[in-house]
Amino acid sequence: MRLWTLHPKYLDSRGLVALWREALLAQAVLKGETSGYRHHPQLIRFQNTSSPTESIASYLQGVFDESCRRGYCFNAAKIVAKENAEPIIVTRGQLDYEWAHLKKKLLARAPSWLERFQSISRPVPHPLFRIVPGKVEEWEVRV
Repeated sequence: MRLWTLHPKYLDSRGLVALWREALLAQAVLKGETSGYRHHPQLIRFQNTSSPTESIASYLQGVFDESCRRGYCFNAAKIVAKENAEPIIVTRGQLDYEWAHLKKKLLARAPSWLERFQSISRPVPHPLFRIVPGKVEEWEVRV
């Protein structure tokens, strides 16, 4: 499971679809609807909010918005909460780590997609996240 801090606009179509599915799974976990993945490190930042369900719903909304921008329009009815969540604080080190990780993935599976982002050194985050100085988050499992 990878719930990117990066804005979903950087993901290729395969990555965007995978993110939608994984975020829906995360929503089910945070709602207590499945016993698997409850302790997955990618969920920690959502679990640490005052309203994990609203937080993952806001995250899903950002992914949904990107899908519509591209003409996919995932099923918004699958997003359980409609309230806007408080921003989640994430470090610059985490965003930079994920940017390097995504670029490696795209180089292997979608190099033409990656080309459009070659000039970007500081990517923007998903709208739910606010970036602060700092190193890679402690919950990150480095690959």
